[in-house]
Amino acid sequence: MITRRLVLAAASGLVGGLAAAGDAAAQSPNATTQGRNEMMQITRAGSQPSRKGPAEYFTGAVRVDPMFQAGDPARVSGGHVTFEPGARTAWHTHPLGQTLIVTSGLGWVQREGGPIEEIRPGDVVWFPASLKHWHGATPTTAMTHIAITESQNGKNVDWMEKVSDEQYQRG
Repeated sequence: MITRRLVLAAASGLVGGLAAAGDAAAQSPNATTQGRNEMMQITRAGSQPSRKGPAEYFTGAVRVDPMFQAGDPARVSGGHVTFEPGARTAWHTHPLGQTLIVTSGLGWVQREGGPIEEIRPGDVVWFPASLKHWHGATPTTAMTHIAITESQNGKNVDWMEKVSDEQYQRG
């Protein structure tokens, strides 16, 4: 099971690894290297197409840039998600939880029954398994985060009803 400590360590290693991989960036869009019975795969930034967040699960303009999808037996995936001002997810849960790492802007998160909380760059948000929640930008400022989830039985999210304009009001 992925813990917050493991995610933070992985994120830290990712940042360090990106700096070290700078010279290799001129190589192919995606590179696989092998040595001593191990393989390493580098997925180059921009090598996977961006997509719009589906209107059935998001309100407003949302862009999803896939980052990684680990193959079996691993089950973790990550995406870089940008919410334009006023954009947000629908209410949802994750069977094994979700970690958000805010990279830019100003956003809001809310768990069912709790207050809307403000999130800023550098903040890390952990939603435990099956906790109903939503996240997105504030009404006036865009927000981008890295979302990391695990799949259970091939599923990493359960979408629910949309967050209404009334629920979105921070009061």
